[in-house]
Amino acid sequence: MAQFVDRAPLTAKAGNGGNGCVSFHREKFVQNGGPDGGDGGRGGNVVLLADENMHTLLDFRFRSKYEAENGGNGAANRMTGKRGEDLIIKVPVGTVVRDKATDALVADMYEAGRTKVLLSGGRGGWGNARFATPTRQAPNFAKPGLKTEKREFYLELKSIADVGLVGYPNVGKSTILSVVTAARPKIANYHFTTLTPNLGLVRHAGMDFVMADIPGIIEGASEGAGLGLAFLRHIERTRLLLHVIDMSGLEGRDPVEDYEHINHELEAYGELKERPQIVAANKMDIPEAEENLKRFREHVGKDVPVYPVSAATRRGFSELIDAVVQKLSALPPAAPFEEEEIESLPLSGLSQFTVTREDGVFVVSGPAVTHLVDSVNFEDEESLNWFHHTLRSAGIIDALREKGAHEGSTVRMDDMEFDFID
Repeated sequence: MAQFVDRAPLTAKAGNGGNGCVSFHREKFVQNGGPDGGDGGRGGNVVLLADENMHTLLDFRFRSKYEAENGGNGAANRMTGKRGEDLIIKVPVGTVVRDKATDALVADMYEAGRTKVLLSGGRGGWGNARFATPTRQAPNFAKPGLKTEKREFYLELKSIADVGLVGYPNVGKSTILSVVTAARPKIANYHFTTLTPNLGLVRHAGMDFVMADIPGIIEGASEGAGLGLAFLRHIERTRLLLHVIDMSGLEGRDPVEDYEHINHELEAYGELKERPQIVAANKMDIPEAEENLKRFREHVGKDVPVYPVSAATRRGFSELIDAVVQKLSALPPAAPFEEEEIESLPLSGLSQFTVTREDGVFVVSGPAVTHLVDSVNFEDEESLNWFHHTLRSAGIIDALREKGAHEGSTVRMDDMEFDFID
């Protein structure tokens, strides 16, 4: 049986844009052909796909780094470079993706077949044909494609289920799941038999719904005790909680205290205490259970629906499932988690830059500085003129002047140093 993994790291990078081409038309009997360098192709996207045939994140333990294909470079005759292939990453339905740097939830793969562009590929650079003007008829420069950045994420699997079975270990949750569904979870009479969430389909009174058996929660689960913190996330999506209580008290636990302790852990974890609950009072085939049930009902009052059942003798489940179906019919469908946009560095445009002075050298830095420098052919006069015009229109010349730069001052941009010309 495959190991169940519900949390895994992911490092992804979209494809870089292809570089623009510097080319001039060459044809017999055609003199002084104009620029015909094509644009670079766009880099491939990183795309998530919710696959209903996957049930664990185990694959990401063996491979956690993914890179989409880069765009192809432009070519002569205005030929645009090949677009990079998108990289499809399959994840189980119910997977949420968080940005490691900000902890922002950036993707919720809540339904089978859903796709989500996690990272977009870089734009291709312009070929020299794009820079031709009436006054610049032979541009000898082109733009490089936009480079993308690696991003780190972590994946969390949150089970998709309408009803979540919660309760202390060994209260009979797995047995109840086997009674009301076709699921056959591992069942034994010791704590923590269930180490992974088990899901089963219930068909009753014309309604189908999914029920999940969540590993036993113990006191302190919301703080990481036992298996609770690892699996509480699997009931975040459930619309209804079926709280299973051992009414027999044979293990020395009090049903009232168990009920209060579990609800305390649900409340401490988040908003789970506000989730509607139905109590399944299990093990009613044991004589001591009747007295405990009476005391339990007096404690919780009439607002909490309690249904006595016996998983061992399969009694009481018709009434219990009737109540579940009735409750689910009145509840809205589970809403997906709200997604946030990934904050990426601006790789184009020069709106964000800083000018500092280091040992008499004026240093211009910013996300797009490297891209600008790579775009310039420093051996071509027209390319240098375009470069100087870009610096002036972006406000970099004015910023350098405000910092004290004058004619002949040394300016450094990325790995390039040159003299300041006002």
